[in-house]
Amino acid sequence: MLATSRQSLHLPFEHVVPVPPLQVPGDDPAENLFTNESVQLFAARAGASVPDFALDEDNIGAVAELCRRLDGIPLAIELAAVRLRALSVEQILGLLADRFSLLAGASRTALPRHQTLRAAIGWSHELCEPPERLLWARLSVFAGDFELDAARFVCSDGRLPSADITDLVTGLVEKSILLIRSNHAGVRYKLIDTLAEYGEEWLDKLGQAEQMRQRHLEYYLSLAQRSEDAWSGPRQIYWFVRMRQEHDNVRVALEHALKTPGKAVQALTLLASLWFMWVCCGFAREGRLYLEKALQANPVHSKERCKALWVLSYVRSAQGDSAGALQAAEQCSTEAVRVGDSRAVILASKMQGTAALLQGDLQKASALLGVAIEFNTDNKELNPGLLPAIVELSIVLTAQGELYEAESLLQDCLQVCRERGELWVSSYAQWAMSFTRLATGRSEEALQSAREGLRIKRHFHDTLGTLVVLETTARIFAALGELPRAARLLGALQQNWRTAGLPQMGAPFLTEDHDGCVRDCKRQMGELAYKSAFEEGARLDLDEASDLALGEVDAPDEG
Repeated sequence: MLATSRQSLHLPFEHVVPVPPLQVPGDDPAENLFTNESVQLFAARAGASVPDFALDEDNIGAVAELCRRLDGIPLAIELAAVRLRALSVEQILGLLADRFSLLAGASRTALPRHQTLRAAIGWSHELCEPPERLLWARLSVFAGDFELDAARFVCSDGRLPSADITDLVTGLVEKSILLIRSNHAGVRYKLIDTLAEYGEEWLDKLGQAEQMRQRHLEYYLSLAQRSEDAWSGPRQIYWFVRMRQEHDNVRVALEHALKTPGKAVQALTLLASLWFMWVCCGFAREGRLYLEKALQANPVHSKERCKALWVLSYVRSAQGDSAGALQAAEQCSTEAVRVGDSRAVILASKMQGTAALLQGDLQKASALLGVAIEFNTDNKELNPGLLPAIVELSIVLTAQGELYEAESLLQDCLQVCRERGELWVSSYAQWAMSFTRLATGRSEEALQSAREGLRIKRHFHDTLGTLVVLETTARIFAALGELPRAARLLGALQQNWRTAGLPQMGAPFLTEDHDGCVRDCKRQMGELAYKSAFEEGARLDLDEASDLALGEVDAPDEG
């Protein structure tokens, strides 16, 4: 017997085959949208309702976005397709904010509960037990997916004890209200947008929306502080993956704090605790916008504001905005002195040193980074204070010709990284080591260090760091006589810097080396051969360029 149901029948020998929503178009630009499951269903139902309708290059983008917004729910897609009798795809998209009233009237012959999306979801809602309905409503405050611990913290109270949440979540999974997602990092749960919107309406009717949003903010503020404390330790990759998964929820918590009177300081605290998320996890642009907005909303000098200022300086440096970084760091230093925040003074010195390095002021960078290292007497501030300052000071020393001192510093830094299980800074230390070894003529050793840095970076979404390592790797290949490979990397670098920020971060020591590498390749290869290799490289994305640098693919002329 084959039976369809919203939940398991719990019969002996029953085999359950979950049927998820249809596949929706993703963000991959190479995806063929015309073959997507949701898009094909929409096209079939649209053709039945409006015989003249046909998918083409003009409407495929709007249809794909509509299917995404409808979460791949077949009923919702069918109801939307019926609306083509009176509306265009673009008009349906524009009206989708009120999807329940828009998507009505699929078929007069269908069961009443299937004639509108609201009726179908309402039927499922009525079949849930009262505690399950309440949890459904409260879970609507989450964006994207979430962990069980988050549901326990945010949604529990006297009516829903924390001890009951696990069973209630299990019940909602069995009733196909919650989707379950399992990966190597653990199990997460998700209310698809349509069901979340329905739950949000109920939460508003219950008068609990503000309370749940505050609990949501408190949970993610606590999580951010825990992740910051653990970032420089052996579980760094776990926290990288975890906080990228929590990105949507962090954003919702920030938006709530920024628009709610009396929560502006919490917004600052949350933002500043997540400095590693903005700098190390690929969200620098978003972090900068939030930081600037939160600082504007918190004009009164405070320790929270000081921390946000040095974080803003760090983020601006990561974008290559050395002038903006210096301005924020100097402002942090001034305000930190006024409020008596010695820790912020030290970190402001470090960020000023970073900005000076990017501007090519080696003497100033050396003095400021040296101060940050000297006064970092406890080991709590390994990151982003002590260890990055050591790496940056080694670059200054290399540029000044003090190669032995630079390499000695880096060896110490790498030793601390190994002892603590720190990977992110160690990838930069390996890059700086390749920079120093190349300067001493040890090109093979330099290549080993650069490749080790690239291997580590593959654990992180560190676009900026990968580009910086590839810059030095191109120089190393040129020094080793592997000119076609160097030229291909130069092509890949030019293309990929466009999406990352200011090429070479605007740093003179990187820009001069880059330009020198280009001149050397052109002189030794000839203009035509260089141009051919460069153009091949320009077609590579960042992962493919890393493969080339790691020797996992060969340049054509190298067999």
